[in-house]
Amino acid sequence: MSSLTEKDRPVVQLLLNAGTCPRCVLRFCCVGSQKLYRHPHKDLMKDLQEFLKNSGEKEDTVCLDVADPPCKRIRLEHREEGADDVNHNGAIPQIPEADDGNAATENSAVKVCNVCLGILQDFCEADFVKKVCQKVNSADYQFTSFVFSVSLPPQLSVRERAAWLGVKQEMRNLGLPLAKDDIVQLKEAYKWIIHPQLSEELGVPADGKSLFEVSVVFAHSETDEECHFLATACPDCFKPAKNKQSVFTRMAVIKALEKIKEEDFLKHFPCPPSSPKKLCDALEIQCNNGAVFVAGRYNKYSRNLPQTPWIIDGERKLESSVEELISEHLMAEFKADSFNFSSSGREDVDVRTLGNGRPFAIELVNPRRIRFTAEEMKRLQQAINDSSDKIQVRDLQLVTREAIGRMKEGEEEKTKTYSALIWTDKAIQREDIAFLDDIKELKLDQKTPLRVLHRRPLAVRCRLIHTMRSEYIDEHHFRLHLKTQAGTYIKEFVHGDFGRTKPNIGSLLNRTADILELDVESVDVDWPPTLAD
Repeated sequence: MSSLTEKDRPVVQLLLNAGTCPRCVLRFCCVGSQKLYRHPHKDLMKDLQEFLKNSGEKEDTVCLDVADPPCKRIRLEHREEGADDVNHNGAIPQIPEADDGNAATENSAVKVCNVCLGILQDFCEADFVKKVCQKVNSADYQFTSFVFSVSLPPQLSVRERAAWLGVKQEMRNLGLPLAKDDIVQLKEAYKWIIHPQLSEELGVPADGKSLFEVSVVFAHSETDEECHFLATACPDCFKPAKNKQSVFTRMAVIKALEKIKEEDFLKHFPCPPSSPKKLCDALEIQCNNGAVFVAGRYNKYSRNLPQTPWIIDGERKLESSVEELISEHLMAEFKADSFNFSSSGREDVDVRTLGNGRPFAIELVNPRRIRFTAEEMKRLQQAINDSSDKIQVRDLQLVTREAIGRMKEGEEEKTKTYSALIWTDKAIQREDIAFLDDIKELKLDQKTPLRVLHRRPLAVRCRLIHTMRSEYIDEHHFRLHLKTQAGTYIKEFVHGDFGRTKPNIGSLLNRTADILELDVESVDVDWPPTLAD
C-alpha cells in the first residue's frame, strides 16, 4: 500500500493529535512506499494536513506511485478479541473532528515523536548522516559496501504497542472496521531513509551481506523505566545474563509484550503514549569490518621457543613465541584490533618443526585494511622471515573462514613424521634395534601424559605407530624416524611415562630409554595450497 485512503483518516488524526511524527503515522497506516518516507519532514506534515482537510471524495492525497520491494512487518495485534476500549485512566480518549487538521499539525510539529522518540525526525536529517560518515571516514577502513545496523531502546516496543492499542480503541469507538494489517517496522523505515543518504555520502552501496558494518546505538534515559512494569507482570521474561548490563533487553521486552494481557497493559501505560521532552541520544556510532583470515606454514628452528606465549601464574617464561613472531607483522599491516591463532597441532617448546612446516591460520579481528595483492603478501611473508632466525613462514595467503576447517580436520585425521634422538642406559648394538624397522601399525594405549594432565582430561587414547626406521649412532644413542597417527605423544612412546604408555621403546628394547631431541619432519595436511615462489 503506497497511499492513504479515507479509512486512514481517523488514524492520521488521532496520531498527529497525540504527538506522533509524520513518518510514524505512515508506518501505522501501513504505507510501504520507501520513497515517500524520504520526503522532508515538513513536506510530509504539510501533506498530512492537506489530507485531513480534504473530503473523503479525494482519497489518495498522500500518494507516491512507486514500485518498492516487499517490506518486513511487525505484528502488534496477537488476538482476535481485545480488551475493553478504555485507557489507563478508564476513560475513552476523545478524537478531534476529522477536518481539524491545523490543530493536529500544530500539536505535533514542535514535539518529539511519542512513538519513535525522534529517531524518524532529527536522526534522518543530513547533519546526522554527515556525522556518521565523518566517523566512518576518520576510522580509515577499506570497504566496497556497507551494512547499516541500528540498536533501539527497548522501551520503543512498549510505546509502539501503546500507540497501536490507542488506534485500535478509537477505530472501534467510531464503528470503523479494523483490519489486521501490520505496521512497518521502525528499523526498516529508518533504513529506507538513511541508506540512500549514506550510500551517496560514502560512495559505496548498502549491501545486507557486506562484511563492513556501520552501527548506531540509540538510548533515551528519560523513558528508560517505562519497561519496568513488565517485569512485575511477566517476571519469567526477565532473567539476568552475565553478558547483559540490564535484564530489560529488547528481546525480553518483546517477549513480555506478547505475553501480557491488553487490560493489564492498559492499566500501566497511556494509550496513545505521552510525548517526551527530549530526543533520543545517539550513544555510539561504530564501525566494524568482518574478520580476515591469513594462512600459511611455519618452520620452527629453535628449541627454546613456544608456539604460543608461555605464561605461568601471570609470569612470562620466555620472551617470544611462534604466534607473536608471525602475528605482529600481520597486525601492523592489516591494522586489526586483535587476532586468534590456530594451527594443525602444536609442538613442545623444545621441539623443532622442519620439512614443509606446520599449517597455521590467523583470524584478524576488525581489520582496517583488507585488500592485499599476491605480491604484497609475498613481501609480508619476507618481512616475517627477515625479522627472526627462529622461524620461517611459507605459502602465506588470504583464505576464507570455511577453508580453515580443512586444517582442523587434518589435525586428528592425518599422519605426522618425526625424528627422535634416543638414549639407552644399557649398551646397544645395531642388531639390538634393527627389529624396530620391521614393526608396522603398532597399537599404543596412551594414558594422558603427566606433563599435560593439568590442561587435558584423564583418558586412555589408542594411537598407531605406522612405521619406524632406526639409525645406529653409538652404544647408547640412536635416531628413530617414526610415521604416526596424529595426536600420538612421541616423548611418552620413547620413555614410557612411568608405564602410562604401553608398549614403549623402553619396554620393546627391555631397557631404560629416554628422548634427547625431537623434530617434527612433516605434517601431512595438504593445506593451505602451495604457492609458486
